[in-house]
Amino acid sequence: MAFVLRAVVQFAGLALSVLGWVLSMITTYLPHWKNLNLELNEMENWTLGLWQACVVQEEVGRQCKDFDSFLALPVELRVSRVLMFLSHGLGLLGLLVSGSGLDCLRVGERWRERKKRLLILGGVLFWTAGVGVLVPVSWVAHVTVQEFWDETLPEVVPRWEFGEALFLGWFAGFSLLLGGCLVTWAACCTQAPLAAGQYAAADTQTQCPCLENGTAAPKVWLGQDQGDLSSAPTVL
Repeated sequence: MAFVLRAVVQFAGLALSVLGWVLSMITTYLPHWKNLNLELNEMENWTLGLWQACVVQEEVGRQCKDFDSFLALPVELRVSRVLMFLSHGLGLLGLLVSGSGLDCLRVGERWRERKKRLLILGGVLFWTAGVGVLVPVSWVAHVTVQEFWDETLPEVVPRWEFGEALFLGWFAGFSLLLGGCLVTWAACCTQAPLAAGQYAAADTQTQCPCLENGTAAPKVWLGQDQGDLSSAPTVL
């Protein structure tokens, strides 16, 4: 029962981590980190991402343009690019490491401590990858809120708002954090069962204690009537 629970928790943590890792990559390339709706022209919407800016018009459709210079970007977008790429690398490394420490794998069954350390390391990598997603997404959201409520700007100036990619990034980051917690919990708070050979050896030692020379210990039978010679102790 403990083995089944351990395996289920490991698979659940790994599945959540894979989901968060895939969604974080989608978040990186989506051009919907910020949305801008023009009041003067409701048929035109602007979206902004880490790599390009797009305009959506009902007559023309979607038109996107990549940013010309990395250094010309605002600081939050530059740092977001670096952190998101770092999160992708850490997430992939966490998947490889934690996948090698799963109990369902027949490889390395005798090195349970080593597999436990691999699971813990994979959980830590998932945590780091989740933080690497939540920090840039939350930073861009914080800057967007500050610019939206900036009283120094005239009211006629359009304001950027949250895009769909921010919500997707938050979900991806929390999925990575939760997946890392489950993987680490499965490694630290539950004990892997003994192998079948170890169970057999333990049962043999319990049922048949042996002497030092390898022969079975003799069993002594005591009769019920002490006065009867036939009931004398018999060595079996």
